[in-house]
Amino acid sequence: MRKTIMENGLEYTLVGDYFLPNLVLTEELRPIRKWGRLHREYLKQEHPILFESLILNGRLWTYLADLNEQAQERILLITEQMKAAEDVTEDLKAADPMAWVRAMNSIRNRAEEIILHELIYGEGAV
Repeated sequence: MRKTIMENGLEYTLVGDYFLPNLVLTEELRPIRKWGRLHREYLKQEHPILFESLILNGRLWTYLADLNEQAQERILLITEQMKAAEDVTEDLKAADPMAWVRAMNSIRNRAEEIILHELIYGEGAV
């Protein structure tokens, strides 16, 4: 009997009476942070087959790190665009700090909602 087999793109090795997949961990060092963790839980709950496939292929961490970086860049872009559109400037910060804080909190919250909808939980998230 053969000690290794190839099936579904994965190599399996016979250990005792069972064939176990030969999994190799990638050396991904980028953190997944907030957005990656949220999307990981979403995948685990709503798309378990995709989640398991990413784990078995060793691509989960890279996928989540990429998604986190995209989300961070998108939040910065959205925030800057909203600040410009709503005229939230350093002049406002100097003149009325509390109004500036309120405006920035509102902008940040709306930007995060957009990211949650578009990248983490929405239709385009998978």
